[in-house]
Amino acid sequence: MTTTVTVGDPAGFLSLVPHLMGFAPSRSLVVVPFSGGRSLGVMRVDLPGGEHDAVDRVSATVVGMVCRVSGADGLVPIVYTEERFADAGGMPHRALLDAVARRADACGLAMPDALVVAADGWGSTTLEPLPPEGFPLERIDVDAATPSGALAPRADGVSGAELPAVTAAERERIAHALTGLHRALRILCGTGAVDTAHANGSAGGDADTGRDVDDLAWARVDPASLMAACALDDVPTLYEDALDWDPTALDAVPAATLLWCLARPSLRDVALVQWCSDIDGGDDALEAQRRWEAGEEYPPHLAMHLWGEGAQPQPRRLVRALEVVRRLAACAPPDAAPGALAVCAWLAWALGRSTHAEVLARQALDLDPEHGLAEIVLSFVAAGHLPDWAFRAAERR
Repeated sequence: MTTTVTVGDPAGFLSLVPHLMGFAPSRSLVVVPFSGGRSLGVMRVDLPGGEHDAVDRVSATVVGMVCRVSGADGLVPIVYTEERFADAGGMPHRALLDAVARRADACGLAMPDALVVAADGWGSTTLEPLPPEGFPLERIDVDAATPSGALAPRADGVSGAELPAVTAAERERIAHALTGLHRALRILCGTGAVDTAHANGSAGGDADTGRDVDDLAWARVDPASLMAACALDDVPTLYEDALDWDPTALDAVPAATLLWCLARPSLRDVALVQWCSDIDGGDDALEAQRRWEAGEEYPPHLAMHLWGEGAQPQPRRLVRALEVVRRLAACAPPDAAPGALAVCAWLAWALGRSTHAEVLARQALDLDPEHGLAEIVLSFVAAGHLPDWAFRAAERR
């Protein structure tokens, strides 16, 4: 969403920035790219450390990111720091802002202002000379800048990455449905065709550990589980239907079926491609997966979605998928959770929420240290790699 701001009023601009970001930044370099007088989004990176080239590296990174934003012709950098004007003898991190200014000038980008919000005050390069302690923080009135009907910004960038709170009953229903699905698949596919991990959240596979798995397969199975197992012949329909689910009232059997799919890389990748496109894209990805397993090359136009390239997804599809899968991850038994957590991490990354993506990917790796998708997402975040569509004009509403 684009937002018109008045950059001639630094205090008013600083009051608006947390609303643009959705949280109150700290220990960050925030960059707002512009086209004319309209913001084109907002970017955040950690403040540079003490390495000798850290300032130049960070400034080159953020200006390079702005250069990739479609239509951007200027930027405003803002430092958020716990340092103090009084201790720095002026604007803290002024060297960083000067480095950004040099890079922006070299790239032909306007930089009408550069700002600092410190522990004891704030400052602007357009208002120099500044008071020794900066201007009073009270002039930055975030509450007054809150749009009508909007929520107050979160306390920090990690807030909102946590999984939703779920009840023990929800977890039990999902675990029971997973057990039923595994039993149904053993009946339909044979005992050796389906792994028993994740059946009830333990490597043993089933709560009735004293019985033979062949006997368990022929135990009474919920007919809904049999229907769900049969429905795996058409997973694109499952993935599309999931976008319309109410995350707070999941039907246990379909939810467990989706959880089962997201734990399997081949089916998981079909979901990611489909949520980036549509159900036809899911059909194409499923067929491509079958052909790839038969030795054919995977089509590049489908694979590029996973790396953040190609046509820009509809954000609302990714948001809906993330809402559902976050709930699944919160309800999942430990053995079944890494796949859902990694998918949450990828969806967050695809939406430009790299901080959330890192938190979720690490949670997946805590449960499965060798989880491939979680490792990939973490490598994206570490390299500062964002999806290509994050730099294009935002979807107009």
